[in-house]
Amino acid sequence: MDLQLTDKTAVVTGSTAGIGLAIAQALAREGATVVVNGRTEPRVRAAVEDVRRAAPGARVSGVAADLGTAAGAAALISRVPATDILVNNLGVYAAKRFSDITDAEWSAIFETNVLSGVRLARHYLPGMLAQNWGRVIFISSESAVQIPAEMIHYGVTKIAQVGLARGLAKRRPGPASP
Repeated sequence: MDLQLTDKTAVVTGSTAGIGLAIAQALAREGATVVVNGRTEPRVRAAVEDVRRAAPGARVSGVAADLGTAAGAAALISRVPATDILVNNLGVYAAKRFSDITDAEWSAIFETNVLSGVRLARHYLPGMLAQNWGRVIFISSESAVQIPAEMIHYGVTKIAQVGLARGLAKRRPGPASP
């Protein structure tokens, strides 16, 4: 398949393993320049090599940054000031009874699963709109529609991602866009 991504750059958050790594590999195979992301340098280096093995000749780099913090998002943005494709894959979860989830845990999961994507989309989307091409993708979960009783906090963040993606999809290029 040729998705015509040869001249495009793609940032994939939470891409040192699992779905994020598979997305990074697929984008690299399609010819995109790929930036992988994870919290630690060793995992990011390993993921870069995994992408290169999956897509020989791939243009791939990595940025180690904890995107669950504003400082981590700023670090990624400083290294990659513009992108054509943003895949917000980063997400954390933990099974826990609702009554045992503290305010701090609610804040932490919301920062990671939702605000990481908000911060990056807020930075990258204006450039995409200005060039009249770009993609902001949120990797959500069936937990957005079937909230697991043992992970209500996770499900709430997945609903928030869906709402954010739907709202952003209504934006259009130009000065009248909200």
